[in-house]
Amino acid sequence: MKIGFYPKLAWTGIKKNKKIYVPYIFACIGVIMMFYMISFLSTSKIVKGMLGGETMQMILSFGCLVISVFALIFLFYTNSFLMKRRYHEFGLYHILGMGKKNVAYVMVWECMQITGISLAFGIGGGIFFSKLGELAMIKMLGGDVDFHFTISEVSINSTLKVFLPIFLLILLKCFFQIFRMKPVELLKSAQVGEKAPKANWILAVCGIIILVGAYIIALSIEEPMKVIGMFFVAVIMVIVATYLLFEAGSVVLCKILKNNKGYYYQSNHFISVSTMMFRMKRNGEGLASICILSTMVLVMISAVSCLYIGAEDFLNARYPQELVINVQTEDEKVMNSIQEIVSEVLLEKQVEKKDEIFYTFVDAGAYLEKNELVMSPEKMENYGRNVYDHIRQLFFISLEDYNRIMGTEETLREDEILLYNTKLDYDYDTLTLENGKEWKVKKNLPEFVDNGIDVMQTISSMFIFVKNKDVLLEIREECEQLGGMELYADYYLGMDLKAGKEKEIETIQEIQNRIEQRQLQIEGLNVMVESREIKRVDFFALYGGIFILGIILGIVFILGMVLIMYYKQVTEGYEDQQRFEILQKVGMSRRDIRKSINSQVLTVFFMPLLVAGIHTAFAFPMMSKIIVLFGINNQRVLFLVTVACYVIFTLFYVVMYLVTSRAYYGIVSSKKE
Repeated sequence: MKIGFYPKLAWTGIKKNKKIYVPYIFACIGVIMMFYMISFLSTSKIVKGMLGGETMQMILSFGCLVISVFALIFLFYTNSFLMKRRYHEFGLYHILGMGKKNVAYVMVWECMQITGISLAFGIGGGIFFSKLGELAMIKMLGGDVDFHFTISEVSINSTLKVFLPIFLLILLKCFFQIFRMKPVELLKSAQVGEKAPKANWILAVCGIIILVGAYIIALSIEEPMKVIGMFFVAVIMVIVATYLLFEAGSVVLCKILKNNKGYYYQSNHFISVSTMMFRMKRNGEGLASICILSTMVLVMISAVSCLYIGAEDFLNARYPQELVINVQTEDEKVMNSIQEIVSEVLLEKQVEKKDEIFYTFVDAGAYLEKNELVMSPEKMENYGRNVYDHIRQLFFISLEDYNRIMGTEETLREDEILLYNTKLDYDYDTLTLENGKEWKVKKNLPEFVDNGIDVMQTISSMFIFVKNKDVLLEIREECEQLGGMELYADYYLGMDLKAGKEKEIETIQEIQNRIEQRQLQIEGLNVMVESREIKRVDFFALYGGIFILGIILGIVFILGMVLIMYYKQVTEGYEDQQRFEILQKVGMSRRDIRKSINSQVLTVFFMPLLVAGIHTAFAFPMMSKIIVLFGINNQRVLFLVTVACYVIFTLFYVVMYLVTSRAYYGIVSSKKE
């Protein structure tokens, strides 16, 4: 045969089957484009050189691995739809005298042509849109816009290293299927239907039990620290249960619908239920995949959107004042020297301070068992995994500082304390140290100033106010003896500044430089200077990176879902084409055919949307606790974002229903090719 015969035959096959090849090629281009974009953004020198750029790139680099794994599974899965349509054509090649080796040559050229088109347009589109992504990241990080256009050789090489092996593996899988099947099997593959499966109640019940177990896990976990470990367990259980329910449970549902005489014996329901009965195994896999992808999109987009929306609130909670200085000392001379440095710099820079707060505190960790604070390592180990249920962060502060900050005139005896709890209530009248020292809780306080530490933690904090600083230092010594570790008396100084953003950052950096010089003069002095504006870039780099990654992965998952939906309708449309031709010949009208199609598509395609909504609803408690680990405590925002995402996704889903229904109807109502 001539050299150009095989590539020409391969290209003719692609053009003839453009209904199934074009969406597949577009999907390949889309996945490749997204991979290149993430790879480019995670290695961009412009982004890396910005404040917070490395943090954002670290988050995005994880997305390359996720898309690589997803692309492998997704392209393998969608290629199986495509090849099922081609088996009949390959069987005809055999009848015309071509051996399996010749068919393999055609497949090689098809693979090369699809790979070349996909990589060329995918990388090209990635190069074009990567600059837009880079500008978006620069905007998030507050950097200067740079319109310099670059092409990353590293990202191109990474894309080729990932996708060339994937296309090669797909080709090898096709070889295996072609050489395994006989020519007659290839020729009749399009007409071979599936036997009506039996209703497997055992698998359906197992699916329900596993799903209920996953839901119980999602609803029962209270401590956010436990959510991370159990989240993946629950996800795996939901995936397994979803596949069992859609494969075995869908058959059971069809049997139930069939036994319902009033529903089954209607022209629009009779055909749809009967048709679904003969393909529920493959139907179940496709529907379960659509449901899982839909749930992933809803959960991911809702979570990352909430994180990005709530980033400003968390930043303000983490840094309640624009300048915070923590000094590990109980020496008043050192405290005064730090205050003098701050005052000198503010005077030089002509910046006024406001809402200044300062106090001394001792912090420690303890396990709260009823009203007893346990600190010894030996006893802490006995609590095992349940330690997060009762562990507390303790802040001991003198009453003098409390009265000065809050403008009150409270009094205490040495055996009395005032108590302020965050996140959890304390219902006992006394509080006891492990060594037997006991205080009476004179009053539970409704509030105290934020210290920026409590919001970072998922555990509850206890602010314990004692009579005076002498008692405070005694408590520090007792806690050191119980816990077996050295504790410090920390001096907290916080204030807001009346200055613009640039002036404020300049002033705080000068304060930090002078404090570092003072640290060199005093041995063992430990000072930490924090600024809301300086940390703002790092915050939005982290949350912006998560948001961009979530949106890109969401688009990739939606792309996969759409293609699965489309191929499912197209392949089933070709299978049902002959059946509907026969029904038309025996008197079934086009109107009845359309009703039957609508019934089938509505029953099949809206089931994953409904189940995805249920999965998302039960995942909400875990989502809310996971975002707490990132410092976002606003449940209302998460709820509203999740509802909005579901509504938008439903509208998109309806559009896909209309498109796929029309495609299916167009195939089954046309003349057989």
